[in-house]
Amino acid sequence: MFKMFRKVNNKEEIVGFYSTGPKLRENDLKIAALFRRFSQQEPVFIIIDVRPGVQGLPTTAYEAQEEVEGQGKEIQWVFKHIPCSIEAEESEAVGVEHLLRDINDPSTSTLALHIKQKIAGLNGLATKLVEIREYLELTLQNKLPMNNQIIYNLQNIMNLLPNLNVDVLVRSMQVKTNDMHLVIYISSLVRSVVALHSLLLNKIKHSDVDDILDNKAGVDEISLKKTTEEETKVEPSSGKKTA
Repeated sequence: MFKMFRKVNNKEEIVGFYSTGPKLRENDLKIAALFRRFSQQEPVFIIIDVRPGVQGLPTTAYEAQEEVEGQGKEIQWVFKHIPCSIEAEESEAVGVEHLLRDINDPSTSTLALHIKQKIAGLNGLATKLVEIREYLELTLQNKLPMNNQIIYNLQNIMNLLPNLNVDVLVRSMQVKTNDMHLVIYISSLVRSVVALHSLLLNKIKHSDVDDILDNKAGVDEISLKKTTEEETKVEPSSGKKTA
């Protein structure tokens, strides 16, 4: 396979391998050692999560590195997480853009699409926060070794969070929220008035038809009532008619 690859794709280079995971397996280190023979650098292992409903980027990249757990212990190969991103060439980006233009769902509006994207983003954020909490809990319980780089990144995240205890910021957020709710309230009132106005216009437009239908129904009701009264006047009783 490697010789055939060299014949067909002579200009390309093997940089790693991928798996559908969705988690790391023990045999992945053995596969990485096998690929190390055909790669000029350390092979990259990518897990592609093909499960439906995955939020965010469905790829996770790893690279095998040597690690010593303690003094006097054997050196082991472990996977270290590395950052990854998905990019496309200009021709591929143009082709995908043309394909997406033909995809149109008339049942969803622009507002519904924006809300769906916001919900997806919040779900992804909640998932990452749960992972951070689980990692910190396992670290406190000494079930996982403390990684100084991860703790440093978490400290940076905490330092970049805005201070919501400032009076000016709190008042600005309240004013902004009240303005948004006022716009929503006025929009609901306008929508109700427009709906009632359309109902009245429809009623006025078809008033003649309603009168004809009502008159016709009234005539039929009167004739039916007269027929019923005539039948009740004549009742057979011993061969005599009683009024």
